[in-house]
Amino acid sequence: MTAQSGMARIALVIGLLGAVGPFAIDMYLPALPEVAADLGASAQATQLTLTAYFLAFGVSQLVYGPAADQYGRKPPLYVGLAIFLLGTFGCVVAPSIEALIAARLVQGLGAATVMVVPRAIIRDLYSGPAATRLMAMVMLVISVSPMLAPLAGSGLMLVGSWRLIFAVLGVAALVSLALTAFVLPETLAAGKRTPARPAVLLRGFWRLLRDPAFMGLTLIGGFSMSSFFVFLASASFVYTGQFGLSPTGFSLAFALNAIGFFAASQTAASLGERFGMARVVGTAVTAFAAVTTLLLLVALAGYATLPVIIAMLFVGNAFLGVVMPTTMVMALDPHPDIAGLASSLGGTLQMVTGGVMMALAGPFFDGTATPMVAAIAVAGLLACATAALTFRGDRRLRRSAGAGADP
Repeated sequence: MTAQSGMARIALVIGLLGAVGPFAIDMYLPALPEVAADLGASAQATQLTLTAYFLAFGVSQLVYGPAADQYGRKPPLYVGLAIFLLGTFGCVVAPSIEALIAARLVQGLGAATVMVVPRAIIRDLYSGPAATRLMAMVMLVISVSPMLAPLAGSGLMLVGSWRLIFAVLGVAALVSLALTAFVLPETLAAGKRTPARPAVLLRGFWRLLRDPAFMGLTLIGGFSMSSFFVFLASASFVYTGQFGLSPTGFSLAFALNAIGFFAASQTAASLGERFGMARVVGTAVTAFAAVTTLLLLVALAGYATLPVIIAMLFVGNAFLGVVMPTTMVMALDPHPDIAGLASSLGGTLQMVTGGVMMALAGPFFDGTATPMVAAIAVAGLLACATAALTFRGDRRLRRSAGAGADP
């Protein structure tokens, strides 16, 4: 087996595992208006089913990362997927919006394992541009979720209720357990495992929290991710309510935006090798902020038609596709000895940032595009400002990222 084919194989397995969490979001998006109607809930209350998922998803990463460093990469996957299955069953039988929010929280507690552990596995195997290339390949596999999952969800709604979506997610979790048991290799040798003693964890957390490069890169990714979370929570209501799309029409529009993100992510490694990873991130996040701010101005002027929104978000998300895998790799690269802990803390900070942004934007949501676009633009500007502060004069960060082209 060649190195390239080996990388492709591990990318496929990790990508299929990593798609479970996004599928639990994306398949559900077309059903949000139906959930609100079926359970007699407001749009804001229904959006809390996403917020609860993201917050639980973020906080529980702090557990899976240290566990993956102590016990190896596979045991935390078993535990997390089992918890995800429990939450999925709760979603299927939820009698009220409050019960659904609670079940989604349990789902998020379990799904976090497929975010933390695959990133640590990537760091076990590669670093620098090679790790970025593998991360991009994994994201290409995961890209099936935002492109096909909403369509699958709307298709399931044609033959059953929104509860059928969660039944299918349960089957996906069972498949993931089988992949973990029989296909996924253990990449952390016993001799390299780090005991998850409180003192060791605190030293690791303190080391990461004091690292301005790690924190800056994590927050760049967090604010960038926040813009996408706001879109997830609001787009189905805006596209079906304000613009009159069907669930299938919304799924197609959503998939188009996702194509820009994941197509651009495949260029991240080559761009990083040519221009320097820090320079690529700084340029891309600045462009994203500019595009989303322009979209906000267009919306305030009353010209934000559906084609305009889709086209400009396509361009903006393409820039995000370069930012996300590159910042993940750059943040983990200097910390190979605590890759699981670094992955979990970084993931937690990013997911909590996204959940908080969703919660802050929720009260302003009125079913139209303008509040959604405004929140996305704010997230882009925060990411841009964080990048400027992080990269200013930090030659060590550029050298550690393998950015030979940087001055």
